[in-house]
Amino acid sequence: QLQLVESGGGSVQAGGSLRLSCAADGYTKSVAWFRQVPGKEREGVACIYNGVRSAIYDDDAKGRFTISRDNAKRTVYLEMNNLKPDDTAMYYCAAKTRLVDSCSFTIDEFGFWGQGTQVTVSS
Repeated sequence: QLQLVESGGGSVQAGGSLRLSCAADGYTKSVAWFRQVPGKEREGVACIYNGVRSAIYDDDAKGRFTISRDNAKRTVYLEMNNLKPDDTAMYYCAAKTRLVDSCSFTIDEFGFWGQGTQVTVSS
């Protein structure tokens, strides 16, 4: 059973930056970051896989967030810049159940989840 551990969350002021990390204890291909606030559905933020065009982003994240990976460290990162109060959420990383080189934000395709890391952005 693949295990994912997120870190790097915290509290920042609007306009600030954070870098989240997702460390896996095994091999992954497609890994995504999702976020969720209480009372709302979990939503995809960014996804990365081992391909030529290897990442996709939610429209709100484009231009502000960057997803990257270090395969040697089995870690996926989410660099978040120009943070807004609306970015406040619990952030989860997830790996697709199937080892495929493709990305999506379809939650059912992700069988492995971390415990989450809280991001709080104050105005």
